[in-house]
Amino acid sequence: MIYKQFQDLKLSALGFGCMRLPTVDGNDAKPNEEEAAKLVAKAMEAGVNYYDTAWGYHAGSSELVTGRILKQYPRDSFFLADKFPGYDLSNMDKVEEIFDKQLEKCQVDYFDFYLFHNVCEMNIDAYLDPKYHIYESLMARKKAGQIKHLGFSAHGDLDTMRRFLEAYGKDMEFCQIQLNWLDWDFQNARGKTELLDAWGIPVWVMEPLRGGKLAKLSDEYAAKLQELRPNENIPAWAFRFIQSLDLPPVTVTLSGMSTMEQVEDNLNTFAEKKPLNPQELKTLLDIADSMTGRTSVPCTACRYCTTHCPQGLDIPQLLELYNEHSFTGGGFIAPMRVAQLPDEKKPSACVGCRSCEAVCPQQIKISEALADFSAKLGG
Repeated sequence: MIYKQFQDLKLSALGFGCMRLPTVDGNDAKPNEEEAAKLVAKAMEAGVNYYDTAWGYHAGSSELVTGRILKQYPRDSFFLADKFPGYDLSNMDKVEEIFDKQLEKCQVDYFDFYLFHNVCEMNIDAYLDPKYHIYESLMARKKAGQIKHLGFSAHGDLDTMRRFLEAYGKDMEFCQIQLNWLDWDFQNARGKTELLDAWGIPVWVMEPLRGGKLAKLSDEYAAKLQELRPNENIPAWAFRFIQSLDLPPVTVTLSGMSTMEQVEDNLNTFAEKKPLNPQELKTLLDIADSMTGRTSVPCTACRYCTTHCPQGLDIPQLLELYNEHSFTGGGFIAPMRVAQLPDEKKPSACVGCRSCEAVCPQQIKISEALADFSAKLGG
């Protein structure tokens, strides 16, 4: 097992994400505790010492199952991470109540790592609102020893992350972002890592396989990778990509493992570091461009369009979200961000005048894209 130094701790480079535990009859709300315990035992045996759960995982059951499984091991043999569920605005005034309940569910006296969960456009104002005392409460818990290390996870854009960092960055010890070879440019994970590096904040990785999408590629793309590394399986490329980054270096990479095969594959991958060479890295990012380009409009964010839009729409932002939604085939990121826009700035506000298209260097049929986006969002 590869280990990474974090302050005075030695953390396994592979973290066990408890969002995708095996389930009973495919029911996400019912994790199969017996099978999950076998996966954790295998991971523990191989040296995995970082386990990540959250209030909402498996409809609230992940904390319970994770707590019962880890209770079988000495408390100093693992590091447990949990999160304040600010993705649900109704939780904002319940920080004390929820934190106490999380300790109870996980059967621990403290969390080694605790995060503001999913800092994004939807909740940034509430997270920063002093009336909820979230920051003050969590800092008090840290002072009391119930939180050893405080950080945040983020699905928001760069501006949202900056706002959060400007308010609380001096006390953030780590940040968890969606980072993989497809989102390096597609969702600007590159820019987010650069921002965190400027703040001196270590990176934790979530969704290294983009929910499994990067675990299996088309024959065309798989052949290109196998030609370069015949003995490397496709999922391993995602982890090798992360091992190649040094701005800033990644500390923990979380993987939601639900089968013994996935656990064993990941343990084999994390037994040693094999970063990509320049040719391999270029090939992988070229594949990413090809994959996203097949469903994306080629907006370069030149912003010529915005000066000609009578509605004052932020067209590049909307097209970026349209690309994400189209490629993913749904998901929560685009709907979450669009929901925070006023009605007059949503894709449905486009009047189809095509003034923007007259000045678009890429000749994108913007009005058609926004109409399609609005339809996909149900608007």
